[in-house]
Amino acid sequence: MRSHEIDYQIVGDDIQFVVLGLNQDETVIAEAGSFMMMDEGIRMETLFGNASDQEKGFGSKLLSAGKRMISGESMFITTFTNELEALKKVAFAAPYPGKILSLDLSEYGEKIVCQRNSFLCATKDVTISAELTKKLRAGFFGGESMLLQKLEGNGTAFIHAGGVIVKRELQAGEVLKIDTGCLVAMTQDVEYSIEMVKGIKSIAFSGNGLFNTTLTGPGTVWIQSMPFSRLAGHIHAAALNSGGSDGGVLNELFD
Repeated sequence: MRSHEIDYQIVGDDIQFVVLGLNQDETVIAEAGSFMMMDEGIRMETLFGNASDQEKGFGSKLLSAGKRMISGESMFITTFTNELEALKKVAFAAPYPGKILSLDLSEYGEKIVCQRNSFLCATKDVTISAELTKKLRAGFFGGESMLLQKLEGNGTAFIHAGGVIVKRELQAGEVLKIDTGCLVAMTQDVEYSIEMVKGIKSIAFSGNGLFNTTLTGPGTVWIQSMPFSRLAGHIHAAALNSGGSDGGVLNELFD
């Protein structure tokens, strides 16, 4: 497959990784912890701020690094550059079960707003910064969507989501309500608001999150069926319900 002049292959089913093919002097960026493997001849370098700001002054680097920190990511970005004439490959792995999605930003107005920690890797001409919620109240109390990221540029970005990804095209004025944690990404034209679930019984006994997000078209939204917080909650609950028996066996094995 080819997307915005970069070769890539998404490998696997439930736990995926993406392989990017780099020509000479071609560079991709990635978040810390996503690197899996690379061919000899690829140079890895950690930069302060966004890769696209490296030729600018320190002030620009500091500003971009600060925006990345606000969005919940590291102030540093890792770049991978092919220094040889032959095509070389580098791979990045998803952090937990789910799907990797390729987004050519030039097809979406050169901007996508996504859930924090969903970004995996991208071509060098993509910048990552914070997208603050439009309502201050939502920003303070909106749970997982308190901090959103915006990916800008005319390159290709790869994001990760838990479970299955559903893509919805919203018409002008069309409204979709989702669990806040299930939001993966949306185009810049989509309006969104975050509201607390109403009713004591709904909060206490529904088993869902405390907040829902209302999305209003026009625009495109991507929704995940299993956000990481829900997956972690199920694992934690299963561990508590086991009564500690599994832990006892493990403790005996490692004593």
